[in-house]
Amino acid sequence: MKTPARIALFASGNGSNAEVVINYFKNRDSLKVVLLLSNNPQALALEKASRLGIEAKCFSKDEFREPENIIATLHQRKITHIVLAGFLLQIPAQLIKVFPSAILNIHPSLLPKFGGKGMYGLKVHEAVRQAGETETGITIHEVNEQYDEGRIVFQATCPVLTTDLPADIAQKVQRLEHENFPIVIEQWITGYSNQALTQHSH
Repeated sequence: MKTPARIALFASGNGSNAEVVINYFKNRDSLKVVLLLSNNPQALALEKASRLGIEAKCFSKDEFREPENIIATLHQRKITHIVLAGFLLQIPAQLIKVFPSAILNIHPSLLPKFGGKGMYGLKVHEAVRQAGETETGITIHEVNEQYDEGRIVFQATCPVLTTDLPADIAQKVQRLEHENFPIVIEQWITGYSNQALTQHSH
């Protein structure tokens, strides 16, 4: 039998995606979320993970830049995949080498539009609004050494109305994230074809 996949979530903020993912995999034998790591001691994600029975740990920026201890922690917990759920730091090359094609991120726009350094949270939706876009959405992609440039696994879209404020766009995008992220993580790990993934984006 294949060994079960063991997922570590990385989150910097309030952890709404992390919570959805943890709950989705709660009763799955073949995939388990076993750890949540954060760079932000104030992150609500840490609290949410603990409350849901997931080990939650915080690390400093320096520890992340030289990630030997983090890598050791991941190995100790037998982590097979890393999922970024609202994580703001760039992933160091060393970590990517240890987990090649095994780190997944979700971004709140249709990459390559509105991606890159500094594009996160409401800033993305403000930029979408300013550019007069008629649609936006989410991109779920593998992580490489460049911000938001890894292989795209899945995209889903939602309309942007002329009356939408950035906060309205954020709400629509978050709904897409919660609906799709856990399912796409599961399919990505269990090796569904990419075709199966893109069919969900309508």
